[in-house]
Amino acid sequence: MKFGIIVFPGSNCDADCLHVMKNVMKQESEYIWHQESDLSAYDAIILPGGFSYGDYLRTGAIARFSPIMSAVVDYARQGGLVIGICNGFQILLEVGLLPGAMLRNRSLKFICDTVNLKVRQANTPFSNKLEEGQIIQVPIAHGEGNYYCDEKTLQELNDNKQIIFTYCGPEGEESLEYNPNGSLANIAGICNEKGNVLGMMPHPERCSEAVLGGTDGYKIFASMLNYLEEVGR
Repeated sequence: MKFGIIVFPGSNCDADCLHVMKNVMKQESEYIWHQESDLSAYDAIILPGGFSYGDYLRTGAIARFSPIMSAVVDYARQGGLVIGICNGFQILLEVGLLPGAMLRNRSLKFICDTVNLKVRQANTPFSNKLEEGQIIQVPIAHGEGNYYCDEKTLQELNDNKQIIFTYCGPEGEESLEYNPNGSLANIAGICNEKGNVLGMMPHPERCSEAVLGGTDGYKIFASMLNYLEEVGR
């Protein structure tokens, strides 16, 4: 499989994602500069974390106008697999591939920590190597990870089983106490209605090998590979 990692001015997790896909997952992987416009050679696309365009105006607000994003939208609408991590999630929201918006953290402070996530849906291209209800530990590092949407959208997310990960306690408790940023309904990751686009604030690439202290993130990338092998893309 061939993975493309999009690089915007200000991306800083692109190298992490490339390392995981190339050296840990053993997949052909390469960077895609934000001014490119052809994604036809790739089996999956990763929008990494960072501070695209310095996060001026609003996180992801400028990156959405990069030439590559028109290609990403077309790629996703044709069923291509796309994962946006942290800033990548914010960009997916801005470009309209996922519903909702990101607000500043409830504390108004940047948060760098490791959190518990509950797997809400295991039957997706990004979570099929996990189990529903499983608790995994994944690092976070963001200043604007407070997910918000209106009541109608939240209901649709629940009805369509689009909420994939939620922040929780060690026993799976979903409460404000275990919500690091104030995110609505403790949401940490959602997918589109088709299920081929995932946005998540936590960083699975930072916990994909034991040397980093955890391997729960590995299972998310392994799920993507398993899905791609099954559909024969």
